[in-house]
Amino acid sequence: MVPAFAWLLAALAGIAYASWVLQFAVNPGLDPVNGYVSELSASDQPHHYLFAACDFLSGLLTIIVVVAVLRAVRPRGCALVGWLALVVFGAFSIADSLFAMDCAPNSDTTCALRERAGKVSFAHQFHSVTSTCVVTAGIVSLIALTIAARRHRRWPVIARWSWLLLVLETVAAAATLPLMYFGVLLGVIERVQVAMISIWLFVIAGQLYTDRRRRPVSRAPGQAAVRAPGKGGRRPGAREKAVRT
Repeated sequence: MVPAFAWLLAALAGIAYASWVLQFAVNPGLDPVNGYVSELSASDQPHHYLFAACDFLSGLLTIIVVVAVLRAVRPRGCALVGWLALVVFGAFSIADSLFAMDCAPNSDTTCALRERAGKVSFAHQFHSVTSTCVVTAGIVSLIALTIAARRHRRWPVIARWSWLLLVLETVAAAATLPLMYFGVLLGVIERVQVAMISIWLFVIAGQLYTDRRRRPVSRAPGQAAVRAPGKGGRRPGAREKAVRT
């Protein structure tokens, strides 16, 4: 059985991954329409440590949850692929926080010129790799666990909600290419993708919580089942009354 704390850690991971919503309170100057979410943790941005810490926390909690699930469930096939993809998601979320950008190129012209001239750090350049891997791993986990849940009918919460998230995530991913061509609304479409992954973590938390609620109550060793009176049954003492009469 998956430990009781797993669903709570998954929910906390989803909350931490949605930390970008704090931008409107702590860093409203960053362009939310065209600026990427990763720019919130850029080294020259206010409260960048907060957003980097949330990415780190989300990745760490996700890995802990998956390890707990793999030890208890031992999945195979698509299910195993989905859970391992979440491990990759968690690992690159941690890498995202460690390899922060130097500045925000979509909100700062000087930063954009530095980036084009190659005058940025290795961490800034490598951040695009970690961010791409995070989103890709999240989508792979969503696809694989959706297939496994609907094929084996083991995880009803995932089977019910994951397909909708998958459709929305696919539409958002498909819309990214034309938006990149025209150079508009890139920040908006990325926030939609990040939000879908956050909700995906909440769905996983809901499934783990449901599994705990549906756990059968085990009897103590040697304890006999009590047969409830009903159709075809007798109440205690019925035989003794029949003998005496």
